[in-house]
Amino acid sequence: MIQPIYLYGSEVLRERAAEADLSKKDELKQLIVDLKDTLQRSEGCGLAAPQIGVSLRVIIVDGDEMTEVYPYLKGFKRTLINPVVLEESEEQCEYEEGCLSVPGVYCNVRRPVRIKVRYYDEDLKEQVEEFDKFGARMVQHELSHLDGVLFTDLVAPIRRKMIAKKLVNISHGKVATRYNAKIK
Repeated sequence: MIQPIYLYGSEVLRERAAEADLSKKDELKQLIVDLKDTLQRSEGCGLAAPQIGVSLRVIIVDGDEMTEVYPYLKGFKRTLINPVVLEESEEQCEYEEGCLSVPGVYCNVRRPVRIKVRYYDEDLKEQVEEFDKFGARMVQHELSHLDGVLFTDLVAPIRRKMIAKKLVNISHGKVATRYNAKIK
């Protein structure tokens, strides 16, 4: 079911999400369906459970939205439950990011080029996978949400000052979105 996306200023976006209980299979399955439905409706490329008000360590990424720019992302869809970063490259790159929870704001963020992550997939099977290029960026962006970190926290201080008014407006509901959104 499509859920509202929580916007900048919502407390749930600043919490460290709890580990998902893998024994609650039906609840997890419903959460994953809700994440996928909500992401599809919002036309984003990734979504973390806290963004729909559920403080659990579950994220989804879908590279199909980015295939015009990054053809190698065709069919790149992952569900990561209780993900843990095992390794990250020293090499970093900078790229402009945006976020469904921070609509209309885009900033350059430096992140590692490659990461290795251990997680459980939708079938609750443990996986270890390396991500690189834009796939790594999508996963890292969503992983940040699980720790209560927004991409705007990772930008240069001068850039943060430049976007401060926009962030205040979002936190007061003074923003238009193409999807159902809320602040709580």
